[in-house]
Amino acid sequence: MSLLHTINSPADLRQLNRNQLTSLADELRQYVIDSVSKTGGHLSSNLGTVELTIALHYVFNTPEDRLVWDVGHQTYPHKILTGRRDQMHSLRQLDGISGFPRRIESEYDTFGTAHSSTSISAALGMALAARTKNESRHAVAIIGDGSMTAGMAFEALNNAGVYDDINMLVVLNDNDMSISPPVGALNRYLARLMSGKFYAAARNVGKSVLPPPMLELARRFEEHAKGMIVPATMFEEFGFNYIGPIDGHDLESLIPTLQNIKNLKGPQFLHVVTKKGQGYKLAEADPILYHGPGKFNPAEGIKPAAAPAKKTYTQVFGDWLCDMAAVDDKLIGITPAMREGSGMVEFEQRFPQRYYDVGIAEQHSVTFAGGLATEGLKPVVAIYSTFLQRAYDQLIHDVALQNLDVTFALDRAGLVGADGATHAGNYDLAYLRCIPNMVVMAASDENECRQMLTTGYHYPGPAAIRYPRGAGIGAAINKELTSLPIGKAEMKRQGKKVAILAFGSMVHPSLLAAEALDASLVNMRFIKPIDTEMIKEMAASHDAIVTVEEGCTMGGAGSAVAEALAQAGIAKPMLILGLPDKFVDHGDPALLLAQCGLNAEGIEASIRHRFF
Repeated sequence: MSLLHTINSPADLRQLNRNQLTSLADELRQYVIDSVSKTGGHLSSNLGTVELTIALHYVFNTPEDRLVWDVGHQTYPHKILTGRRDQMHSLRQLDGISGFPRRIESEYDTFGTAHSSTSISAALGMALAARTKNESRHAVAIIGDGSMTAGMAFEALNNAGVYDDINMLVVLNDNDMSISPPVGALNRYLARLMSGKFYAAARNVGKSVLPPPMLELARRFEEHAKGMIVPATMFEEFGFNYIGPIDGHDLESLIPTLQNIKNLKGPQFLHVVTKKGQGYKLAEADPILYHGPGKFNPAEGIKPAAAPAKKTYTQVFGDWLCDMAAVDDKLIGITPAMREGSGMVEFEQRFPQRYYDVGIAEQHSVTFAGGLATEGLKPVVAIYSTFLQRAYDQLIHDVALQNLDVTFALDRAGLVGADGATHAGNYDLAYLRCIPNMVVMAASDENECRQMLTTGYHYPGPAAIRYPRGAGIGAAINKELTSLPIGKAEMKRQGKKVAILAFGSMVHPSLLAAEALDASLVNMRFIKPIDTEMIKEMAASHDAIVTVEEGCTMGGAGSAVAEALAQAGIAKPMLILGLPDKFVDHGDPALLLAQCGLNAEGIEASIRHRFF
């Protein structure tokens, strides 16, 4: 039996001899590769944390000691070592285990994550809870260098540094790689810090050989040496004891260091240098390609995919952005660390002086766009629906309140599949339509998405265009940059008895349902301003109104229709179809939509049950 198959919990891991751990790491790394090749998922990040995961569970008494993983897309080794090895075949599948930590899944998953930069705040809460309860357990936050670009991480560091009696460790997993290439001053700082090899060596040697009477002198010398050789260590200025950088793939370095840190009081900061894709040459060579692959053959690697017959909405946005930038030099493209995911690679190449990746800093991205807009430029913020939630105050206070001309391209609206509830864009219609000055649109096909982006861009105020993940329906795309009349819906089918008012991605399945029912179908297009005249016309000529949206029904597009009817004093039987009032789990998107009754058959069945 392999070593890995003897490990059913970290307690088993801690029974191994230190000299067995390197072999275990090799087995664990291969198991991750084999598992992800069969299910798809995050690969590069997980290969980079194999030794770090082993060392943390070996040194700390988990789950009594708390490990908090930032983002959590690097926790497959953690899942395998904490009793879920034989469930990896179900990773990210319907009713299977999640690709991120989940408290309901395991006692070793101490904090649910998937958005970045939350780990230090959560770990501090746990550390202070232990102090309050007079418990001696440790709290460890493991955060990547990309996540350190977010202000929330520094807010937590600032807060934590004043408590000199807590058992808390922050591990910076510095792999010089977030999803997109790292950006900003922090990354440059880390690069300079890592390059200070003379300082690191001198510091370590000094601590090991100097007699006790010389330690204070050495400490003073060290402070001056830092200034001479590398920039002042800002983490120590926050009140943390900084250690590192050390090799995150060297167990003989990691384990003794963690054991020593475990005996120290107060906030500790360990800087660990790892390599994304470590141990799998193809992933080492192209960590972005292997960041989140689908199924593949490990021996052959990822093969270039054949060009899909249908364009994805992300590609439609990327093409539009380049086309609009070519005719308007005021256009500025902004992404919070999602260049590839948002389809901005070509834009950066063609218009580098008008491209800004601000790092994992959604709040900053929105206010930064507002600042650009005050100077007459036309910023376009490409951001996932689920990530715009993180900048809600800035959206209201810094953009909408001032009626600034910022266009928001909301990718991944609606259910997203394998990434699950943390990444689903289920709430944007509800949280956007209540904001004054906003124009909110939902695209039903690829060409309409392009038209809506143009419409939002030309609207002299804040506008949001939502579109789903993946390919469209195969609609022909008009290369002209044409706008739609704001607030006007489109009649798609004239029928009898029931009028279906569909929004965005739900137009196509609703059309199939309407044909089966001989119902009318309206592509509403705009959630705000909503087409009240079309709503009143449908209410006057039909027995019932049905709304369909791929978003939450509470406060969403259907609610907007109900409010419009109430405002007009019209009482009409109504059915609001959309996502239920619960978090929808991970799984195949088509299956999830069917479970929610939002495929053509489900929509038809719901309408028949109510009105036929």
